Amino acid sequence: MGGNGSSGSNQLTVKRALEIARNGEDRALDPAVSAVLERAISDIWQRIQAQPNGYILSKDEFAVFNYFRSRFHHSDVARRAVGRFWDNFEGDASEIDGYRV
Repeated sequence: MGGNGSSGSNQLTVKRALEIARNGEDRALDPAVSAVLERAISDIWQRIQAQPNGYILSKDEFAVFNYFRSRFHHSDVARRAVGRFWDNFEGDASEIDGYRV
């Protein structure tokens, strides 16, 4: 995304970090990858908690949330957020980054 003052190709995006994490053979994530993903899931979870009955995840947010799904398996708020995503999703599930049918 241009115009934000970032250094372009040197910037590790959430999408790229997610790709690296999913494709990594070992469970030990690079600290930079882990930091990007932890920051992303924290931001997403804060947005969900701020609107627990109304927040609708974007496709990219859902991809991150899905990666961390075991962290929220006990949460009714998380379950409802995932349900709202699917209730509002239009398209093919294969379009969802990281979602396997």
